[in-house]
Amino acid sequence: MLDIGFEKIQKAINVADIRYLKFKISRCPLHGKSLFVRLNNSMLGVRCVFCGAAPIATAVTSVLMKVEPDFRNKKLYELSARGVFFEFLKRNVNNLVFSEYLDNVQPGGISNGVMCQDVQQLTFNDAEFDICTSTEVFEHVPDDVKGFNEIYRVLKHGGVLIFTIPLHDEEKTVTRAMLREGEIVHQLAPEYHDDSIRGVGRVLVFRDYGRDIVDKLLGVGFSRVDIEEEFDCAGFGYKKEVIVARK
Repeated sequence: MLDIGFEKIQKAINVADIRYLKFKISRCPLHGKSLFVRLNNSMLGVRCVFCGAAPIATAVTSVLMKVEPDFRNKKLYELSARGVFFEFLKRNVNNLVFSEYLDNVQPGGISNGVMCQDVQQLTFNDAEFDICTSTEVFEHVPDDVKGFNEIYRVLKHGGVLIFTIPLHDEEKTVTRAMLREGEIVHQLAPEYHDDSIRGVGRVLVFRDYGRDIVDKLLGVGFSRVDIEEEFDCAGFGYKKEVIVARK
């Protein structure tokens, strides 16, 4: 059963801007017919009233359903253990493996029922999964090429990586920070994102992705890479790109 919850209502009130407040009835891909609200003039201000999904979650869910219609019966690895997209996968995928990157926990270890994995050195066997998914993760990975190589390794032949990142209109990815001999070196002013585990403004952004993400994934070995453009379900005009990389 979907539960709006007091916490979600409070968060909505905190970010609402009355100038942009608007409601629309539409279909949420996570659960069906729904009511959407636009709380402010930003993509993250658009929410499904019943499950809380923003366009990131609705976009990746729509693309998953489109490119892998039998996803419920596939072995799927999700790089998160929280959020509305994760809850959707828990309800709908018969063979779901999930993890978080947890400080002070060895990869493969379990803390509070959640497996720790570092996408740069996954502990899974080769060709273990049919599908891998993630939302807004790889911009926070120090060596994303290592991460993409690891995802490629654990995917079966014909398997698919479906994920979102903050994707900019520029052609080239811009490095904001890097790890050098274990130390973070900033190329640009530090930028941080919020995280429900570590808190507000606690997760460093290592890069601003450009359209060359396609070439990066092809270079890893993926046979085909597409950028799917999905608009918010209520039709407020906010677009989110979902990247589909097929092994």
